[in-house]
Amino acid sequence: MTTRDGAITRVRGDRNSPVNRGALCGKCTLAYNGIYQDPAYRLQRPLKRVGPKGSGSFAAVSWDEAVTTIAAALHRIAATAGPHAVAYAHYTGTISKIAYAFPVRFFNRLGATEVEPDTICNMAGHVALQYTLGTSLIGFDPRTAKDANSIIVWGANPSTSAPHAHKHWFREAPGRKIVVDPVRHETARAADLHLQLAPGSDAALAFALLHVLRRQGRIDRRFVAQHVLGWDEIEPMLDACTPRWAEQVTEVPAAAIEEAARIYGAGPALVWLGQGMQRHALGGNAFRACAMLPAATGNFGRPGSGLYYLNLDGRARGLDDDYLVAPHLRRGARRSFSHMELASRLEDAAQVQAFMCWNINPAASNPEQRRLRRALGRGDLFTVVCDLFETDTTDFADIVLPAASFLEFDDLVASYFQLTIGPQSKVREPLGESLPNQEIFRRLARAMGYEDPELYESDEAILAHLLGGVSCVDGFEELKRRGTVFVSAEPVVQFADLTFPTPSGRIELASARAEADGHPRVPQPMSDPRPAPGRLRLLSPASAWLMNFSFANEAEVERRLGAADIALNPSDAAASRLQEGDLARISNETGEIVLPVRISDDVRPGVALSYKGRWPRREPAGVNVNALNPGQKADLGESTCVHGVEVTVGPLRAQASPPHERE
Repeated sequence: MTTRDGAITRVRGDRNSPVNRGALCGKCTLAYNGIYQDPAYRLQRPLKRVGPKGSGSFAAVSWDEAVTTIAAALHRIAATAGPHAVAYAHYTGTISKIAYAFPVRFFNRLGATEVEPDTICNMAGHVALQYTLGTSLIGFDPRTAKDANSIIVWGANPSTSAPHAHKHWFREAPGRKIVVDPVRHETARAADLHLQLAPGSDAALAFALLHVLRRQGRIDRRFVAQHVLGWDEIEPMLDACTPRWAEQVTEVPAAAIEEAARIYGAGPALVWLGQGMQRHALGGNAFRACAMLPAATGNFGRPGSGLYYLNLDGRARGLDDDYLVAPHLRRGARRSFSHMELASRLEDAAQVQAFMCWNINPAASNPEQRRLRRALGRGDLFTVVCDLFETDTTDFADIVLPAASFLEFDDLVASYFQLTIGPQSKVREPLGESLPNQEIFRRLARAMGYEDPELYESDEAILAHLLGGVSCVDGFEELKRRGTVFVSAEPVVQFADLTFPTPSGRIELASARAEADGHPRVPQPMSDPRPAPGRLRLLSPASAWLMNFSFANEAEVERRLGAADIALNPSDAAASRLQEGDLARISNETGEIVLPVRISDDVRPGVALSYKGRWPRREPAGVNVNALNPGQKADLGESTCVHGVEVTVGPLRAQASPPHERE
């Protein structure tokens, strides 16, 4: 950070960081040196709605008026409909611990209903790995790649979503690399082998790989006997799952399946299960199937082996995550619902009378976009949004509260890839009257008349408590001096003692908990059905220039992105009578958008690709790709099925209706 007279002149990567090695990714460089510094873009005072909902018409008010108005509404709703009629939504923001979690203390005290955070992203994978390994939050230490003979990256695109991992970790790892993905992205092109499977056929591919591994004698029978539950139920299923069978199901050549099994079977080996591959109708089953690979081959408990989904277990760093949200403040049972239900819930005044959110922009990121916007427009729905900027969601708010940026308060950052902990160090005062999330909710607690001391705990006290359990640093001041640090000097071996936090203490391929929850006892070699004739499978992954729905309001990011488009395989473009640059109508039962066509053989036949992350309020037609998402739930965790959306793609004809989403 470069400053002059208290003002930030440049934000760049830390030369001493073991992760970014002195260089921010392109999107962060632009946004952190652009809109995050620009008072013209930042919200600096509390706002109160003065126009129709959705118009974004507001007048500035004092903090006292804002929090008093909110407290009066919450007290009224709690007294008449019950506190569960207040719903709140949030997500990770810049991954800082206090700003993400502290506001949950307030809602636990109130007794409000949480919109289950991970259902918009990765809950199916979480549930699948909880059934199988007992946790989804303990992954391999990326540093152990130095001992791995091979790495499989399955359903992830580090070149876009983890550019430092792609640039350094992936390229420098000595083992052979396999990428499994329907799209030939930059990481796939850099791999030794790319299996470009049909979307939703992941479980079938995993079973075929196990078929070959068994034939090659690569099943670790001793490990399985001691540490795996249910292999005897899985093994007979492998007989029919030949590479030739899998070629018909996955459209991956049988020879490539054989080669992938040979590479992985040589071990030790790592499997990175990406969040994209569980955003399908059978995404949870696919995760359970893929988790069988390290279980069957003994790829746990030794250097260079393991499975990674997320590294978010606070205990691995010495952090007490429960302390941050203070669950003991909750009165009564915890209530929640899926993001896939947000539109229908907000429509119904009997279920939700107030909606509050921070670190999230659901009017842009959620399914059923048109329906959700109508629901947010309910005159009797009291809505409060905390944000740095005016967004699609603030447009519908009754009260908007200005949030401070990560540059303006101290906090902790725990990567969900590397096993590190880092300081978020305050380098300037918040712009205008903006406040950190945690201070906003302290003021709300005071306005509500709450007396619980947890609601007023200072940042300094929270940091001291959190770091009290961290052995690699002695307090926040030392962490600020040192910067990002690894939690251990040497790579951590995943499940080093081969004890798994499942009911049996073993890897549970056969899960009684899954069975009790109404799911198959063991993973199944299933695949999503192919789209009906004339339909394509729509994938909407992350863009290289956007971090989910952050940075879409940065002008230089918009310039580099260019106009939204839809990528089609040449064969699908020809079948739809479309050429490069033609306007295409993309539609299904949920909605409709119009986008120019980009023809690319990086996209496999049967697939359409349009990147997520744009804000509808900044798009010409006022919608983004989520206009097409019906909010179907995956098989586990009531999670998003966004990569299971099917669409019809055809030319935009002169006599057709204007390009907007259908009612």
